[in-house]
Amino acid sequence: MADRWADSHRRDSWRKMAKNSGYRARSAFKLIQIQKKFNLIREGDNVLDVGSHPGGWSQVSVEFAGDDGYVVGVDLEPCEPVDGCVFIVGDITDLETQKRTIEAFSDSMINTVVSDISPNLTGNWSRDQIISLQLVASVFDFSLPLLCPGGNFVTKIFQGEGIEKLIQLVKPRFSSVKRYSPEASRNSSSEVYLICKNHVPWKNTGASILSELNTIYNSEEEEVNEKSAIGFRLHKAK
Repeated sequence: MADRWADSHRRDSWRKMAKNSGYRARSAFKLIQIQKKFNLIREGDNVLDVGSHPGGWSQVSVEFAGDDGYVVGVDLEPCEPVDGCVFIVGDITDLETQKRTIEAFSDSMINTVVSDISPNLTGNWSRDQIISLQLVASVFDFSLPLLCPGGNFVTKIFQGEGIEKLIQLVKPRFSSVKRYSPEASRNSSSEVYLICKNHVPWKNTGASILSELNTIYNSEEEEVNEKSAIGFRLHKAK
C-alpha cells in the first residue's frame, strides 16, 4: 500500500508542475484554480493564510495580492520565508497566536481568508470529520470579526453529512456559499472547498459558530441516547 502511494506520488503530474513552477506543494494549484473561478483575492488585499505550511498557498496569495497586498501565514510548523509574506508559528485557536496575528495586520481589516488547514487525523472517519469541522468553525469565529465587508473566505472541509450543518451556520454571514472541488485535488481525496463570497457583517448574529455547531451535535447525540434509552426500557418491559 505504501509503495503504491509512493509510486503514485512520484507520478503525480500536479506535483511535477509545482516543482517546475517553483511552488512548494501541489496544493498551490488548488488555490490557483479556486482563484481563477471565484476571484477571491484581489490586487492590494490583506490575506490571512491559515494552515500555511509549507507555504504553497502563501506563494499564490502573494502573487494575486500583488506588490500592494499583504499576506500573513499561520501554522504550527515553521515555513521557509516567502517574499511578501509574514509567517507566524502557532496554533490559530490559541489566544496568544490570535493576538500576534491581529498585530501582524496592524489592526487593519482582512480582505480574504484562505485556509487549507487539516487536523491530525485519527483514522475514525466520523470523528475526524467532526474534528475538522470544529477546527474550521474555530477559524471562522476568529477571523470573521476581522474580515471586511465584502471580504471572502475559502477553507478545506471533508465530505460528509456534517458539511450541511456548517454551511447552514455560515450562510447568513455571506452573500454566497458554495462547495467546489478543484481539478488539482486527488481523485481519492474526500476533501472539498467551501467558497464564501461577500461577507455581510451586519447579518452576523454574534454567536459562536463553533458553539452553535457543538450544540447541534450535542442535541443529535442526546436524541440518539434518548432513543437508545427508550429501546432499552421497551426491551425490559417485554
